[in-house]
Amino acid sequence: MDWEKLRLFHAVAEAGSFTEAARRLHQSQPALSRQIQALETDLGAALFHRHARGLALTHEGEQLLAAARNVSERIDSAERSIQATRSKPSGELRLTTTVSFGSTWLIHHLKDFLEQYPDIKLSLWLSDDDVDLSTRQADVAIRFHEPKQSDLIQKHLATVRHVICAAPSYLERFGRPQAVQDLDQHRIVAYGPHAPDPLKDVNWILDAGASHGRREPVLALNNIYGLLQAVEAGIGIGALPSYLFKHSGKVMPLLTDAVGPRFPIYFVYPRELKRSIRVVVLRDFLAARMTPEQLGMA
Repeated sequence: MDWEKLRLFHAVAEAGSFTEAARRLHQSQPALSRQIQALETDLGAALFHRHARGLALTHEGEQLLAAARNVSERIDSAERSIQATRSKPSGELRLTTTVSFGSTWLIHHLKDFLEQYPDIKLSLWLSDDDVDLSTRQADVAIRFHEPKQSDLIQKHLATVRHVICAAPSYLERFGRPQAVQDLDQHRIVAYGPHAPDPLKDVNWILDAGASHGRREPVLALNNIYGLLQAVEAGIGIGALPSYLFKHSGKVMPLLTDAVGPRFPIYFVYPRELKRSIRVVVLRDFLAARMTPEQLGMA
């Protein structure tokens, strides 16, 4: 069915005459009449009884009018919803980021965001691999590397560094290293050998000050949050992102003069969401929250 003809039929049925409908639609009465005749031909049924005082709907016309009204109401509702989301933060928003950041620092701050914007329905997808935003698996992303896709908008939010840490229970058993060279005599926990590109420098603790080649970790994990759990359990010494060290409260910093890699944090989203107010308010909220103090950098 031709939706344009259906729209014209709806206008004629509501107006009660071709003349009045043509006036409302700002087109000629003969042209409008031809469109309705073409619709009747397509359907194989008369939609109006034509008489001197105007038009009356046939049984088929009444059926079609009910459907046309339903469609019109749905379109009007969708238009109102779209306009509302452009002026008021509301609707669904899918955010993706790494497992460690999303399940620790971010989740605690999102509580305030959701209270501030109760009409936004937020979904969080945690993965250490980049989720492809072009396929709309997610709307926006928080990433710890500069995006390579030219069609994405990116905003640099902050920078985090890594902190060498150990649990008090570990230090009681094995002592505290005084220099990075001393790590040769300690148990090290590290990320597994197949770190994704955004985390390629995460195992710098295995090389820092090493005297006899890269150190072998006593335990390797494929997740930064799991690495935190291992350090907290006293299994060994590990290098943790500053935000994770701040979140923990159960580990102590070591060798604070050791300079590890710094990871930039970017807020990333497709260009078609540039004017989405729910994306804008989330971006601005995160930018305000990601202070050096909040990320353990102060």
